Amino acid sequence: MSAAPLRVGIIGTGMIANAHVRAARDAGAQVVGVLGSRPGRSREAADAWGLSTSWNDLDALIADRPDVVHICTPNDTHLDYALTLTAAGLHIVVEKPIATTVQDARLLVEAVERAGTVATVPYVYRYHPLIREIRARRLGGELGRVLLVHGSYLQDWLLSADASTWRVDPRSGGESRAFADIGSHWADLAEFVSGERFVEVTAAASIAHPTRPVPSGPSFSGDGGGDRVPVTTEDIGLATFRAASGVLANTVISHVSGGRKNRLWIEIDGSAQSAVFDQEQPDAVWFGSEEGATVLRRGEGSVAADQGRLNRTPAGHAQGWPDAFSSFVADTYAAVRGENPEGLPTVVDGLRSVEIIDAFLRSSNSGAWTEIVDETLHAEEAA
Repeated sequence: MSAAPLRVGIIGTGMIANAHVRAARDAGAQVVGVLGSRPGRSREAADAWGLSTSWNDLDALIADRPDVVHICTPNDTHLDYALTLTAAGLHIVVEKPIATTVQDARLLVEAVERAGTVATVPYVYRYHPLIREIRARRLGGELGRVLLVHGSYLQDWLLSADASTWRVDPRSGGESRAFADIGSHWADLAEFVSGERFVEVTAAASIAHPTRPVPSGPSFSGDGGGDRVPVTTEDIGLATFRAASGVLANTVISHVSGGRKNRLWIEIDGSAQSAVFDQEQPDAVWFGSEEGATVLRRGEGSVAADQGRLNRTPAGHAQGWPDAFSSFVADTYAAVRGENPEGLPTVVDGLRSVEIIDAFLRSSNSGAWTEIVDETLHAEEAA
């Protein structure tokens, strides 16, 4: 493929689609058009993003042959869009979860393998430079043997009983809500950084409010008026994992923790040193040992090569989630051009995530230790 800017199409018009548009442009692509839930919505989004093209349907998008299509829509639509675009030979970025069941996620992985296309999933927290610093030090043996992995992912956007979203409806969001939405990010990051492969889980879940308003607008909103519907998807999830090595990992996941806007915390405790990353303070990472603790700031001193690759601004100039998103998208486009970027999450990782979500649901329903079905190792070998 030539070095000309990639032509990118966007499916979806909400908050996360806007983030994809920004990241695509930052990565040097030309965003050529958008497909929304209806033609009028497509046109509104095209106008807002300064695009000349708004597609009326998926066939029109495919006929335009963009190089990459970003799927940024409710969870229940991911699979159909992704399968259709893959069958058409188009590269895709598909939001997580890639499907709402393990069987469907496996279908997509198999389709991508047959097509030979690039299909990535935005587990963008992997792209904070200091996450790569921790991972590099763990791989280099500086943390010693991993003893424990723990942390949390806390938000408060559904704290009010009058807040609602399409995610509350299992027909749109799937049977899991909080864990599928943000717990999946934590679990992906935990395995990626620690190198531990989770094989079983014991979990519990709870619902903060028995009813919420019928979703009728964007997420993060709700006026408390009108009809209400029963809530069947979790606001809170607790999970303890056991890795193949025997190492334990634990996390608390919540949509209802007041004052916590996007607090993803992960700690890797090794036999020589511990490391802590807090997504709300992404320019610093904490390392501790028996001799004391130090705080390392991004871009300072001698940095791991993978950190250096992802440092987009000089030390002392804040770098955060939008930069991580842009770095992920840039790596996706590099893969489309035939490169093999380190740590790029693909639909194989998306399948792995759905396997963990499925085990979380089965365990929280039964209260028992539950095996995490692991077919992604085979998929990785075949890819």
